[in-house]
Amino acid sequence: MTERGRDRADARTTVVVITRDRRDELLRTLGQLRRLSERPPVIVTDNASTDGTAEAVRRHFPETTLLTPGRNLGAVGRNLAVRRVRTPYVAFCDDDSWWAPDSLRRAADLLDGRPRLAAVTARIVVEPDGTEDPVVRELRESPLTGPDWLPGPALGSFLAAATVLRTEAFRAGGGFHPGLWLGGEEELLACDLQRQGWWLSYAEELTVHHQASVLRDSTERRILGLRNTLWFTWLRRPLLPALRRTGHLLRTVPRDAASVRAFAYAAAGLPWVLREREPVPRELELRLSRLESARRTSPARRYVG
Repeated sequence: MTERGRDRADARTTVVVITRDRRDELLRTLGQLRRLSERPPVIVTDNASTDGTAEAVRRHFPETTLLTPGRNLGAVGRNLAVRRVRTPYVAFCDDDSWWAPDSLRRAADLLDGRPRLAAVTARIVVEPDGTEDPVVRELRESPLTGPDWLPGPALGSFLAAATVLRTEAFRAGGGFHPGLWLGGEEELLACDLQRQGWWLSYAEELTVHHQASVLRDSTERRILGLRNTLWFTWLRRPLLPALRRTGHLLRTVPRDAASVRAFAYAAAGLPWVLREREPVPRELELRLSRLESARRTSPARRYVG
């Protein structure tokens, strides 16, 4: 593509951001998105912020579509936003992350020519140091195989803050499950997309910048992430793999109050989890098993064993 072509707006992708009580960080992200040559439409779901986030967005970014559901929807706030999307692709980012110049255009190009590709996940650069996020190695060295037409390694899941999805696929997969709320919520949707015959891929040529929020509650995120790992395991893994995965987590997670709370929350959700349990077929379980084995040595997954 010529320099002139890269300077033109690209109408194929909408960016969706969820936020709660991170006004200044969100404004930084919106400023970065506004500067992109693609000039993507942006939809923000404000999950009941109390720090003046909504007012600041209206004042400083009037071109942004702002949704204010009045309560904290967690990841389901993205579902709410996608209902408003009219473009073939939707790019997610968090209020503390933003897409690098030309990455949205390149992602749309990759998706345009591959109708069964549901999502492409970008390389993540951690700011302000400019270092690569440890999870990138896991994506780059994915143990999964896929068709030759994939633009990079086949993935078994994706990271919402660094992924462009086909809008049609996101809707077909049902979006993010309200039961999981937030924290590793991508795994269930990714599994269901693969069950429907969609493919997921890592794309090295795409970049997202992430500057972790100073307001992040890392303990609470670990609790939710572990709880949702257990729920996903019980929802989709066949009985024996689910029991083995649960046992492995019991043996390897940190022995602290946060882990106790995570298991307690997971156990409390067993009634609805068992009602909605739909184990995957054998071929997909083999992929999940390979992915689980690889993640055990990933430095990005230590919090779940």
